[in-house]
Amino acid sequence: MIGSMSALYSAEDVAELLGLHVRTVRGYVRDGRLPAVRIGKQYRIAAEDVDALTGGRTAAARPEPAATSPRVEVSAIVQLDGVDRSTVDRLTTLVTAAAGGRSGGARLHVQTVYDPHRHSLKIVAIGSPGDTAALVGLVGTFTDSEL
Repeated sequence: MIGSMSALYSAEDVAELLGLHVRTVRGYVRDGRLPAVRIGKQYRIAAEDVDALTGGRTAAARPEPAATSPRVEVSAIVQLDGVDRSTVDRLTTLVTAAAGGRSGGARLHVQTVYDPHRHSLKIVAIGSPGDTAALVGLVGTFTDSEL
């Protein structure tokens, strides 16, 4: 339902909550036993779906989100049209190296998809607001100088 707020968990969170291996949880998702939404390379699983899987036995064990340390995550999709394969290769190498070369606790996930028939590249970035903005800025600087 649009507008309804529900806790979303990663496959790792659900595995810890249920005392299962993360591969088991991912298997439940692939088999359709546990509904999930895929965002980038990660599954997000609604608390209600975890309760439905376990018959509601996890509601008391579910950890409450910490009020003192909110987690903020930003998703950004950048689409570039009219790019050739060599430009895509350079840009993909640049954004992958930038995401992997970071230090710190928060993770920055980057995925690229190139459609050679349309000469179109999509870059999906998920991470902290600052890291995601820096990556989008890097793509902007690249395109300003290369395209």
